[in-house]
Amino acid sequence: MTRDEIFANIKNVLVDALAVDEDEVTPEATLTRDLGAESIDFLDIVFKLEQAFGIKVNKGELFPDNVTQDPEFVQGGKVTAKGLAALRQRLPHADFASLGENPPVNKVADVFTVDTLVSFVERKLASK
Repeated sequence: MTRDEIFANIKNVLVDALAVDEDEVTPEATLTRDLGAESIDFLDIVFKLEQAFGIKVNKGELFPDNVTQDPEFVQGGKVTAKGLAALRQRLPHADFASLGENPPVNKVADVFTVDTLVSFVERKLASK
């Protein structure tokens, strides 16, 4: 499956899961800020991706899991260097470089774009 085909399928998933218009689903659109995804929507997105691509997504594999509750990873509302390292290790499909050092924890969601989903699915399909 090509990257363009993966993107087209993800676009369909997001239109269905988030009730957004197709033209809103661009590679650079963030899931939360631009497409309005909330925490409950992430479960639906994962389920629909599993169905659409025949993959299994383990808990915490696509989106961060409990990182913000760990005091070693978040201090004073900012992600620590150790927290960023953990995010990079757990979520290699996401580009955390744009956050800089010690970013506010509420900015972490901004790295989860449509293109991040495409990269994730691309990796999952390649490892099948």
